[in-house]
Amino acid sequence: MKLDELSSAFIVQPGRKIQVPNFDPDFTADFKEEESKEILELNRKKLEELQLLLYAEHKYSLLIVLQGMDTAGKDGTISHVMSGVNPQSCRVVSFKMPTSEDLDHDFLWRVHKVAPSAGEIVLFNRSHYEDVLVVRVHGLVSEEVWSDRYSQINDFERILAERGTKILKFYLDISKDEQKKRLQERLDDPSKNWKMSLNDLKERELWDEYMKAYQDALVRCSTPYAPWYVIPSNKKWFRNLVISQIINEALSSLNLSLPKPSFDVKSVKLD
Repeated sequence: MKLDELSSAFIVQPGRKIQVPNFDPDFTADFKEEESKEILELNRKKLEELQLLLYAEHKYSLLIVLQGMDTAGKDGTISHVMSGVNPQSCRVVSFKMPTSEDLDHDFLWRVHKVAPSAGEIVLFNRSHYEDVLVVRVHGLVSEEVWSDRYSQINDFERILAERGTKILKFYLDISKDEQKKRLQERLDDPSKNWKMSLNDLKERELWDEYMKAYQDALVRCSTPYAPWYVIPSNKKWFRNLVISQIINEALSSLNLSLPKPSFDVKSVKLD
């Protein structure tokens, strides 16, 4: 598989039925780890250039949604793929349990207020999709409530897209065995103990229920303006390679350019 074929290989085509368990989280498309490091470094430099254009032109914005089971690599993706970007125009938003104020509003209220502004890149570490994932699996609201949220999410994302926000949503696909390995590493390594929670083990017991919930979210909410990508993530280096490539291609498609100055630069004389 060629580098420029990665985007189309992992996109969830709108309206297409998929089976999450049928994806191969070990897939690497014949790329090698050493080769991927070189490509990733080139992509990082390219992203720096594209981010500058995005910020300067101040016309578009980029929203990156990262979802996946515990240990899937959301934090790792952010630190590796986005290293080097200018924090002046890049934010990471992590969605925890909603506050009492959040619960006094509709479920998208807390999301809309942290969406990217013009010229900005925002990464959601978990997102509004928790309200059709965790909420569904744990029965926090009725099926009548969470089933209506798919169309509400699509409408919300369409509004953002029509306002100039490019939306990329990545489901980081790991196997249950790989998750077990990573959880064990957190237990064995004192420097990683803080990452571990007993709740992670309880969530792991609900793996099959989460797979069903993810499958519905991917199928029902992958749209032309806000596509989902299923990223094989057992190999961290391949995960980073694919996501960096997709992000750069998406920004490049905007045909960004530096704005022209509002004055004749050549006429300015400095004393």
